[in-house]
Amino acid sequence: MRSISLFVHFLTTLACVILYGCAVGPDFLSPRKAPLAPEPIITLPKETVSSHVPGGEAQRFHHGRDIPSEWWTLFRSKPLDLLIREALSASPTIEAAEAALRQAAENRRARFGSLFPSLNADFSATRRKITGGTFGQPDYPGSIYSLHNASVQVSYTLDLFGSVRQSLEDLDAKIEFERFQLEAARLTLAANIVTSAIQEASIRERIQATREIIAADEKILDLVRKKSEIGSASLSDVLSQEAQLAVDRALLPALEKGLSETRHLMALLVGKRPDEADGLPEFTFSGLELPRDLPVSLSSELVRQRPDIRAAEEILRSANALVGVATADLFPNITLSGAYGSEATRLSDLFTAGTNVWNLGAGVLQPLFRGGELAARRRAAIAARDQAAAQYRETVLAAFQDVADCLRALEFDAKGLAARADAERTAAEALDLTRKRVEIGAADWISLLNAQRVHEQNRIAFVEARAARLADSAALFQALGGGWWNRGSAGLGPEVDKNLSISGALRP
Repeated sequence: MRSISLFVHFLTTLACVILYGCAVGPDFLSPRKAPLAPEPIITLPKETVSSHVPGGEAQRFHHGRDIPSEWWTLFRSKPLDLLIREALSASPTIEAAEAALRQAAENRRARFGSLFPSLNADFSATRRKITGGTFGQPDYPGSIYSLHNASVQVSYTLDLFGSVRQSLEDLDAKIEFERFQLEAARLTLAANIVTSAIQEASIRERIQATREIIAADEKILDLVRKKSEIGSASLSDVLSQEAQLAVDRALLPALEKGLSETRHLMALLVGKRPDEADGLPEFTFSGLELPRDLPVSLSSELVRQRPDIRAAEEILRSANALVGVATADLFPNITLSGAYGSEATRLSDLFTAGTNVWNLGAGVLQPLFRGGELAARRRAAIAARDQAAAQYRETVLAAFQDVADCLRALEFDAKGLAARADAERTAAEALDLTRKRVEIGAADWISLLNAQRVHEQNRIAFVEARAARLADSAALFQALGGGWWNRGSAGLGPEVDKNLSISGALRP
């Protein structure tokens, strides 16, 4: 056993010596480390316009300000905060992303074992019959015997040209990719819940506005009928108002359907069944506060913050590592092997004097002719790396566009809300004035119906403008990356962090 022990020690020492030896793959240079001007993505005013209506407060832009990890708390809604926390711990989407991250970590751990010698124990027992013909002596009588073998086998493939190390780099990139996919899933889930809450508040406001419009329709219809009874209104006036009431009543089922669908979607996001939606909190505009101070990341910061940009970078790193693997496949593959054990015809004789057997071996495999396969694989890997680089640049540009769109949307949302507020107020005043003129006979019913329709349209448009301002604020936080970097230790939960730390500890 001393011989095989020395051999194992020799192989282990050799592995450590050559671990950082000659690698033929290209080094990866992170595109995040390339110089990028620390400047705003677009030019913005210091703050948006304001209007004296609910949700019309001015929003101030702060360039370079960091984003809180729990950015949704800026909407000042405790039910929303609790709902998102519940979703992050119970959503099947998050569970699937966490499982994918654990899988990537375990695949990396499994591949890491290739850097060390493999050691196997073997025991076998066979019953044999041989004849003289086996030894070229056909006249020699045959015999039957048993053969028992117990041995330890060692083999080691030298990673002289970095094939294993490059494949580990590829798997490291896949771990980081899944990590950022998890962050993207968390960010998207939180943003979808915030958007759903805003959508629910908008629908509830529209339902309330529609019910008030219907109540006003009913009052007008009652007046028209009374006027018709005394002869100051015609039957056509009554029918016209009845038609308007029917049209406005028809709006309610569609709105209630939308509310139901929004509640079901929210239940899905939280990981619940649709029938459990009634247990979720209800959201209205009064329970949501417009964030006043908005952080705006600089160009140089955004490429470090967006999960999709970081994931695209890891795809590029993986593709670069695979170029190294394909390059290493062009070079010799050297394998060392050895075995030590005992072989005897009786089990009781194992490990007795004279039964020990051993062997040492080495092999070199050098590809000579593969029909151009290996060179083509390397060229394909280089093309895949070029593709990943182009996709990374496209992802960065799309991220810049996303942020720019959100910032411009917030700027114009404020202006739009102010205009909608003025239009709704003017329409309400015109409707009230027209109603009074009809009551004294100074205006006809057609004027009242027109004024009512204009007021209805502006009331709904104002609600939608208020919802758009809240939704675009949430979209900005999502576009900026969501502040995951402020959560500490990647915020992936104890089980995932444990797997990542084990994987990291195994890295050469």
